[in-house]
Amino acid sequence: MVVVPTYRASLVPMTTHVPVARLTAPTVLVTLIGPDASGVSTRLFTELGGFDLEVIDVEQLVVRGRLILSVLVTEPADLVGLEAAVRRAGADLGLDVSVERGSGDNRPRRVGRAQVVVLGHPLRPDAMAAVTAQIRTDGGNIDRIVRMARYPVTAIRMEVSGADPDVLQMTLATVAHERGVDISVQENGILRHAQRLVVMDVDSTLIQGEVIEMIAAHAGCEEEVAAVTESAMRGELDFAESLHQRVALLRGVDATALDDVYASLQYAPGARTMIRTLKRLGYRFALVSGGFTPIIERIAAELGIDYYAANDLEVQDGRLTGRVLGRVVDRAGKAEALREFAAAARIPVKNTVAIGDGANDLDMLAAAGLGIAFNAKPLVRDQARTSVNVPYLDTIIYLLGVTREEVEAADEADEADRSE
Repeated sequence: MVVVPTYRASLVPMTTHVPVARLTAPTVLVTLIGPDASGVSTRLFTELGGFDLEVIDVEQLVVRGRLILSVLVTEPADLVGLEAAVRRAGADLGLDVSVERGSGDNRPRRVGRAQVVVLGHPLRPDAMAAVTAQIRTDGGNIDRIVRMARYPVTAIRMEVSGADPDVLQMTLATVAHERGVDISVQENGILRHAQRLVVMDVDSTLIQGEVIEMIAAHAGCEEEVAAVTESAMRGELDFAESLHQRVALLRGVDATALDDVYASLQYAPGARTMIRTLKRLGYRFALVSGGFTPIIERIAAELGIDYYAANDLEVQDGRLTGRVLGRVVDRAGKAEALREFAAAARIPVKNTVAIGDGANDLDMLAAAGLGIAFNAKPLVRDQARTSVNVPYLDTIIYLLGVTREEVEAADEADEADRSE
């Protein structure tokens, strides 16, 4: 039994009411622009400390050694002295300085808060122009832009206010298709920081290729099985029916072929990085596959996956009979499994992430809080709310707010711990 200690604390009551006088009081925006150097912010705050004022907001950005530092403060009695002090500091540091007098805090954020992430490989200016123009057309304002990654793709995150996230989801999907980029829209809120459950398809998502086709190679019927698989993934065949058809072609295959297939599996680029990174943050993982339990359970054990669901092949006298045992994990079964795993993990369904590529993944993608079509068939891309069309599975972490730099720093720290 784990005993959690309880602490008592004296808390200062907080109020959501801000006096109107404070919102309209005179303010001063001080901005420094120029080459970045150590101690710039210290020098600026030291100069501001000589005046009776309050710091309201601070924004700093460094791009390739160029600094933009803005500080919003309440207006002091000696505004002339303040301007002289910060301009003197700017001259000493080789920075351009602007001092702007205004009124009140930053303008209030408008309703409708969304996080928009753009993935490009490469990311062209015309694509960014189209994205930002559409956000404006939808009534949104971009409050902040940051880079999440430079490689293997360029990932840019924009925090948007004033636009309905559902509207952005639809309109930016069109922009993404027209401009050859991937765009994710998620509603901003506290739940974005909560623990999540990531549910993944396996064939052609977590791994490269289709397991059933690899088994079929041992039976000499790979082309026939591949043709049925492709038709099912396009949504032209009922998945359960197609599975029975394909498995029937495997009759007589030695069960040791499953060991050979597992040994030959290749994970999608970035798969281990994504799982390792998100597990550091307490995320849970599940595999929901139309493939087969003897393969899926070994993948789950190797990668530290928490839950899995797959189909059972019948084996007699050491050979496949060509039959599937029990209920098939089909399109509806995948969505049902997602809900069951979320309940087992005590994670709300709206905090789940589903990743898949085929038509049998569509119900699962629709049920999840964030459904991602990964290198998917056109039918799936058109119906999924978010698509990723680069071959790197770890790009998913950028959609979840993790930067490439954070991943690398965590990996380096782990390596340092292991070497001690």
